[in-house]
Amino acid sequence: MIVETLKKSAIFSCLKDDELKSIGELFEILEFDNNETVFHEGDPSDKFYILAKGNVKIMKHSVGGKDIILEIMSSGDVFGGVAVLDNKPYPASAQAMEPSSVIRISRQKLFQIMEEYPILKLEIVKYFSDKLRDAHEMLKNIATERVERRIASLLIKLSEKVGVDDNGYRKIDFPLTRQEISEMVGTTVETCIRTISKFQKQGMVKSSGGRIMIKEASLKSHIED
Repeated sequence: MIVETLKKSAIFSCLKDDELKSIGELFEILEFDNNETVFHEGDPSDKFYILAKGNVKIMKHSVGGKDIILEIMSSGDVFGGVAVLDNKPYPASAQAMEPSSVIRISRQKLFQIMEEYPILKLEIVKYFSDKLRDAHEMLKNIATERVERRIASLLIKLSEKVGVDDNGYRKIDFPLTRQEISEMVGTTVETCIRTISKFQKQGMVKSSGGRIMIKEASLKSHIED
């Protein structure tokens, strides 16, 4: 599982198979149940995580006591990484959204392999630069776009990231509640329910087996109008 996960990672996939096998010995595998916490906001950041299987949400706890979902991680995604590199506490919590497997490595061992394979330093900079760009785009959307467009854009992004084809739809292949969608786009649950109901009536979205399915081309056309 470890080598296969490293191959999926944008940071480590640049290495050869024998190199991945060598550094893979420095990682450990952990299993988490649905809703189990991987780490809490404020915990010491001594481990660098990569998701192997399942899905994990990254959450920030607001002053008002609500959880705000910042991102949903899928297989191969790194999380908790910036804090590890900075040697600062984790700025958000990570929680499994379904039974999930992760691999992790200590800060000391991560720095050790970065010295052994200097190309990883460049890959880490590229990876987190892309993450920063995505975060800026998300903040811009929340500040300037109407709710309907924000929800449509999120569903499209998730379908592109973890979607699978299913009878003419793209199925977002993990459980996703209206509450979680509303937290990710910065709106109320009630507004989220109304908006998705509107999309359903227009044939652009449907739910099946606890999964949201979208007509990706139709949603893209809708938000471009």
